[in-house]
Amino acid sequence: MASSNPTFTLSDQLTSEQIDFFNAHGFIHFKNFITKSTVSSIIHASKEVERNWVENDIKKVNGVPIKYGKDLNGEKIVQRFAFINQHHMTLAGLLLDPRITALLPLAGEGSRLGTEEKDGMVFNHYINGPESTFTKMGWHTDGLRDIFYGGKLNPMLNVGIHLSTQKESNGGLKIIPGTHKQSVYQMLFRKKYFLDNKADKDEVSILPEAGDLTIHDGRLWHRVAQSSIRGEESRRRVIYIPIIAGKYAPKNENSPTVFYQRFAGIVK
Repeated sequence: MASSNPTFTLSDQLTSEQIDFFNAHGFIHFKNFITKSTVSSIIHASKEVERNWVENDIKKVNGVPIKYGKDLNGEKIVQRFAFINQHHMTLAGLLLDPRITALLPLAGEGSRLGTEEKDGMVFNHYINGPESTFTKMGWHTDGLRDIFYGGKLNPMLNVGIHLSTQKESNGGLKIIPGTHKQSVYQMLFRKKYFLDNKADKDEVSILPEAGDLTIHDGRLWHRVAQSSIRGEESRRRVIYIPIIAGKYAPKNENSPTVFYQRFAGIVK
């Protein structure tokens, strides 16, 4: 079904067709959000942040554990950055694009970019090599996070800015459309959180090209499938920015590591 998913173009205002599609399925795919040149600038910026964090052995940012791994040449790399927008102007500047602000209505009234909350702007770097520690992620919803944070279940959307072109063999994001409308019981018990990474008969692959933007409702069941290829062709980078509603809860360097993150950290 991946190849038959409709794609859209994002401007400063969403169309009624785009809003209806998202509300029905819980995800939407926009083509060519940023240029290939901007993609290169963002990757370069992430490497500058990475160099600083590796040299200074940064273990947490605002209470969120940083996931390290090894590149194909054995060098230590950051495979999951949190709050990277607070550590480089290029990443912070990306958030000033008015087209990102145009996405806020999808989460309802009072929504905002969660750049100072949750995990902030997350930068994921997947590579399927002999010493990689971040190659896949089992089925989960982001609604569980709100439950562990002790709050009510608020809308949370994940805006993905894709820095790599993806084929089915690259694994990547799999979602079950429509599950953003499920009950809290189904959200808790339909799958074994993070432990189950088996394909689902109803899942859909999101196959972006470098520069594309996707949004998925955090209440959807989703997983990251492992690449079936190894080496350089398996490399995949993606940024996620949360759109959230509810009580404003910014984090700082004194924020504790929540149970949810400790749990997620032990199950790749």
